[in-house]
Amino acid sequence: TMQSSGHRFRDVEHHPLLADNDTYDSSSSSSEADMADRVWFIRDGCGMVCAIMTWLLVVYADFVVTFVMLLPSKDFWYSVINGVLFNCLAVLALSSHLRTMLTDPGAVPKGNATKEYMDNLQLKPGEVIYKCPKCCSIKPERAHHCSICKRCIRKMDHHCPWVNNCVGEKNQRFFVLFTMYIALISAHALVLCGFQFFSCVRGQWTECSDFSPPVTVILMIFLCLEGFLFLTFTAVMFGTQIHSICNDETEIERLKSEKPTWERRLRWEGMKSVFGGQPSLLWINPFAGFRIRRLLLRGKKGGPEFSV
Repeated sequence: TMQSSGHRFRDVEHHPLLADNDTYDSSSSSSEADMADRVWFIRDGCGMVCAIMTWLLVVYADFVVTFVMLLPSKDFWYSVINGVLFNCLAVLALSSHLRTMLTDPGAVPKGNATKEYMDNLQLKPGEVIYKCPKCCSIKPERAHHCSICKRCIRKMDHHCPWVNNCVGEKNQRFFVLFTMYIALISAHALVLCGFQFFSCVRGQWTECSDFSPPVTVILMIFLCLEGFLFLTFTAVMFGTQIHSICNDETEIERLKSEKPTWERRLRWEGMKSVFGGQPSLLWINPFAGFRIRRLLLRGKKGGPEFSV
């Protein structure tokens, strides 16, 4: 953090020239001006591998649940209800994952700490501004620099390799939904595995699945291990995120024991600020705010991808 001589400026995050759109007048950084019109994507090898593994594990769980447990079942409505429920939760989980991964988490424009831009801020004597020496940007209050994204992120909570992105101001809602839906499908898969083992032990192993008994047992054991690990991890992460939102405190701020220099929101106000507006079904809908037409226009403007 660096202080500019002769000025003191603390409330950078709420300054009119540092609003949510993060645009600024600088001819040397014109590529940043249309940042919001492109899909966000981080080219990190570890993150991309983890993101692909997440999808493959969900697809594996869906395969075992559908083809090993539900389709061979003699109870038609048991198969239909559980099949529809599990697949709907899987779609919601993967959609939340995509939105978390492809949404700008709140990146501060890179390289905007220019003399021209600082002059435009019209700082008063005694105010202070903060500059990130790594990405050469004006650093708003509560922003932190991510070494993987190579950007300062507003209200950065942490960088999660499983979603190949930072969790920050603009995509925290999708990350919370991702952890919630993964926890739900993991619990659902464990319950189905319990019923399946019970029915197979009680009846004939050769009749409870279209696969051979050894293959069926191996597939279900792997699903149980996957379900237990994912349920534990995502349930803890979901609880941690809700706790952070209610306390208006990011994980980084908690670990660093940073004293709040901002006015903390009340618990309910924090939830509304992250999930948007009054409580409704839109809170748990990862498709809310998604516009296919706008996405197509983004592609015409300059490519479907914006990587940092």
